[in-house]
Amino acid sequence: MNVDVKSRLKKLMNKDIILILIILTVAFLAYFLHEILGGGSAGSVTVKVNGVIEGRYSLSEDQEIEINGGTNHLQIRNGKADMTEADCPDKLCVDQKAVSRRGESIICLPNKVIVEVEGGGEREYDAVTN
Repeated sequence: MNVDVKSRLKKLMNKDIILILIILTVAFLAYFLHEILGGGSAGSVTVKVNGVIEGRYSLSEDQEIEINGGTNHLQIRNGKADMTEADCPDKLCVDQKAVSRRGESIICLPNKVIVEVEGGGEREYDAVTN
């Protein structure tokens, strides 16, 4: 009986290892496909102040933009937009990571500034699937 229990445990452990490897492979493939299909680099950023579009800027051109009369400074470099300065008290917008993919945004609530990345063409997926 003791040998039978050991062989059953060994079979169960082998099946568990196979299941874990399958799950990891599927997760890796899903992540990889999302990176390739999901959101390639975009063409421009739109800057809105208090809901009104203040400007559109290309991500392919390095530049520094003064927003809202100088309350915020946006830096576009190497295809990424980053809020480098703000006169708001919490400076959360400055701490956000640089954005470069469709749908990403930087928001400064106290100054009512939204910087949103937009793609050159229509998106294939909606907000739920991508």
